Amino acid sequence: MRFDLVDLSLFRHVVEAGSITHGAARANLALAAASARVRGMEETLGAALLIRSRQGVVLTPAGRTLLAHARVLLDRVERMQGELAAYAGGTVGQIRLLSNTNALTEFLPEVLSAYLGRHPGVSVDIEERTSDEIVGLVAEGAADLGIVAGTVDTGTLQTYPFRQDRFVVVVAPGHALAAAEAVSFADVLAHDLVGLDRASALTRFLADKAGRIDGRSLRLRVQLRSFDAVCRLVECGVGVGIVPETTARRAMRGMAIGIVPLTDPWALRDLTLCLRALDALPAFARDFVAHLRHPQTLESRANPSGGLPSGAGLG
Repeated sequence: MRFDLVDLSLFRHVVEAGSITHGAARANLALAAASARVRGMEETLGAALLIRSRQGVVLTPAGRTLLAHARVLLDRVERMQGELAAYAGGTVGQIRLLSNTNALTEFLPEVLSAYLGRHPGVSVDIEERTSDEIVGLVAEGAADLGIVAGTVDTGTLQTYPFRQDRFVVVVAPGHALAAAEAVSFADVLAHDLVGLDRASALTRFLADKAGRIDGRSLRLRVQLRSFDAVCRLVECGVGVGIVPETTARRAMRGMAIGIVPLTDPWALRDLTLCLRALDALPAFARDFVAHLRHPQTLESRANPSGGLPSGAGLG
């Protein structure tokens, strides 16, 4: 068998993207070339690696075995490249990070900006997923690390605390919920909602929570791409929204909205960093983990006046 690194990398991309078309795009290959490479791998092996259908691809037993070995080999190559690049005066590599909606929108932008500014040769590939999905993908090697809700069972993964926030309801001043001291998610479901698009991790999470309450569903009037846009539509009276408290407090500075705490236990979010094994990561990725674990240092630099950083003291 003569599978080169391009073959193995392409195969990993195809499996993680769920189709040869999307895998080829991730690998920067033409679809015809990617298809030919996958067929060549199967011919060399003498067995099918993928079951193809209109819905995408599914691994065969041989494909699962190849994927496991491909991930190990590619991880080792990436680690070697990163560590050897240090001798040439710089670090070159890619970090694959999965994040839930809360961490991705509220906390990662500042953290990434500071890290990438110090590591010009490193790129970070970020994908938004639900916390349950992230744990499974990190465990099987589809990502280097993930940021999940602290309530999720992370199994044997190594975990470190990241940040804390809570979800709250944002309402227009004249809304029926505006005078409430606190409200349950079940009561919120009786009202029209402004939320993120249905593909977002948060909307899928909230839809799952709604379904567990007598099979109820979200009354989504408008679906948007950002929490700030959600707050703006709430201010206009379209409906109520569920957003991180850090977002709501920031939005209140320029919008006429109110905040109502959610009473559900899951509304308090301890965000957790999870990974398979810290020692197995390349040096630049270990440095990134250390960077994520100590965000207070970044906040003190960005907040020289000594006031509390955004989100401090929540919960």
